[in-house]
Amino acid sequence: MPSDPHTEAAMIVDTHIHLYDPHRPEGAPWPDPDDTVIYLTTLPDRCIERAKPVGVEGAVVVECSEWVEDNQWVLDLADDEPFILGLVGNLDIHDERFGDHIDRFSKHPVFRGIRARMWKPDDFDGLRKLSDLDLSLDLSLNELTLSIAKELPDLRIIINHCAGIKMDGDDPEPDAVDLVRRAAEHPNMFCKLSGMMDLRCTIRPAPTEIDHYARYLDILWDAFSEDRMIFGSDWPVSDRSDRSYADVLKLAQDYVSTKPASAEAKVFSENARRAYKWQDR
Repeated sequence: MPSDPHTEAAMIVDTHIHLYDPHRPEGAPWPDPDDTVIYLTTLPDRCIERAKPVGVEGAVVVECSEWVEDNQWVLDLADDEPFILGLVGNLDIHDERFGDHIDRFSKHPVFRGIRARMWKPDDFDGLRKLSDLDLSLDLSLNELTLSIAKELPDLRIIINHCAGIKMDGDDPEPDAVDLVRRAAEHPNMFCKLSGMMDLRCTIRPAPTEIDHYARYLDILWDAFSEDRMIFGSDWPVSDRSDRSYADVLKLAQDYVSTKPASAEAKVFSENARRAYKWQDR
């Protein structure tokens, strides 16, 4: 007898965590020492202690450091820890050695793409190299994001942190809603269900009730559907919300549970595999 999709748990992959160690001899450029919530050694074991007990089986690291060699630092961690499924690196596309850096890091199977800083019209050659190497691009949503998606339709673009939609209880900003809808017209764009409690909502401690967030999340869901939404915790930055890792995951699960049963596996792993093309380890 076939299994019931409503009772069989879907694989959970967290596509947005950060790893760093400000207490290394060379230090770290992020986070700021004044950020007492997250300024502490944060290696895979800290995430695993929080993630595995609530069912998370792997994670994608998003690099915040602008130091080139910190990309290698994470890849070295991944060599010893299969929980790390992918790295979204941090490389400056305006660096004259960008091509060399991307060629070097892309040889590692855990390296899955880069995150964006500031983009200008002359960035397309570098971004085209990402596309040619079958890598992805993480970035925030703005008008330039739309131009990148149009110019490079084969480049997989992941919009971070609920596309900037504010979730403090006010009515959604019409311009932000319009931008989300126009972004979703590009089939190469995905949207990350992340940053809800720590970035998009500034109430402290952040609300845990799905009713607070649902009308905002529905804007994203109606635009991107279950086929292009991806879960990410934004841990340990999420700790700034005065809520736990488990709270962040449960909020996403509570919201997705209101959607068709087919959505769970897509949002929590399948869409991430399509976007980042990470491999089982």
